Amino acid sequence: MEFTPLDPESATPPYEQLRVQIASRVASGELTPGTRLPTVRGLAGQVGLAVNTVARVYRELEADGVVVTEGRRGTSVASTATASGGEARAAAAAYVATARQLGLELSESLRLVEQHWRA
Repeated sequence: MEFTPLDPESATPPYEQLRVQIASRVASGELTPGTRLPTVRGLAGQVGLAVNTVARVYRELEADGVVVTEGRRGTSVASTATASGGEARAAAAAYVATARQLGLELSESLRLVEQHWRA
């Protein structure tokens, strides 16, 4: 399983880039329920982050209901029922990351959401 390289020039912190990337792939269905994610060490080596940083990403995703960690069995994508609450958060996080990369202010981002909500 390959992950997109992180952008060191981005204003978004690397751990947030990785968190959004995983959450977005789960929300889109690219990573299906039950899919095992790489080990913390494996993913850290793949994306060039510290092991503790990847562990933080997994903890935050678990708190959002996107993944589950089962000790030695590793981390996997949560079942659809569990992940459904995290899907909206994942989509919102992906939007925020993109809006920040585009240099949008919060007010402009909210205006766009309201515009599309009513469409």
